[in-house]
Amino acid sequence: MKLNIRTDISADIQSPTLLAGWPGMGSVGVGAINYIRRHAEAVAFADIDMTEFFCHEEVVVENGIAKLPDMPAHVFYHLQGTDILVFESEAQVPGQGGISLMNCVLDLAEDLEVQTIYTAAAYAIPMRPGDDVQVLGISNRETLRDHISNHGVEVLDQGHISGLNGLLLGFAGTRSISASCLMATMPHHVVQMPNPKASRGIVNVLASLLDLHIDLAEMDEAVEEMGKVLEEIEEKIRSAFSSMEGEGVEPPEELGDVDEEAAPQKVMEKIERMFLQVSHSTSSQQSKAMAAQLKQELDKWNLYGVYEDRFLNLFRDQ
Repeated sequence: MKLNIRTDISADIQSPTLLAGWPGMGSVGVGAINYIRRHAEAVAFADIDMTEFFCHEEVVVENGIAKLPDMPAHVFYHLQGTDILVFESEAQVPGQGGISLMNCVLDLAEDLEVQTIYTAAAYAIPMRPGDDVQVLGISNRETLRDHISNHGVEVLDQGHISGLNGLLLGFAGTRSISASCLMATMPHHVVQMPNPKASRGIVNVLASLLDLHIDLAEMDEAVEEMGKVLEEIEEKIRSAFSSMEGEGVEPPEELGDVDEEAAPQKVMEKIERMFLQVSHSTSSQQSKAMAAQLKQELDKWNLYGVYEDRFLNLFRDQ
């Protein structure tokens, strides 16, 4: 592992704040960090080479030519004209690699005299896609915990936060760096789908905490589009469920005594589980068998057209 400093920005910042994000459920946390970074036109000044912790398992083919795919990037950015830094990673790194990555991030944070770190993540709960997003937060210092609560964040009293977005708080605490993780609520039955609505909730809180003005037009559009997709899925499931009842057909066993309004959540939960099972299958034969079952499930609810791109991507990734 190697830290590559492209530009020395130490003279341009004073007691900076660092925003850090890794991929997670619904791309909520890293989606928020990425949005702020792009719309604030942040400039990359360093990156971490994690090549030794990744292993190529495929090649990419374009026009009949095979080549190795790019490794996940781990890049530091500076929001020019501010004392705000961003670290954005394209992959969760498990085990010792993740610890090494966090220590590298914190080493640079100490060198640049970072005072506060904010990470972001999703908090999956039973809720409808149309429900309002709530932002919860935890901190490794009482003063920071009280500070975020003054900006519309509800403090999470107890629980467990998995992944590097949460773990970084503990490691930062050992170096006396204040850190907080902001978590936006999202429906637990769609955790594998992007959730810009939850990401927007985190962007709003970070903008308030950091006194930033971020144009949300692009994100508002993404929220509207995803809302339409989820509405279409729910409506198709309700329609198919209603048709089953009208024709005297017994609904699938897993729905039990579920009514028409609750059916979409149950069905979507099952579909998400099936997508995960296909992506985590250990053999080509097993993958094909599970994919066939998934296709049948999507067809049963007239949803293949909605999920088609995601379904086909299962095979592009293999």
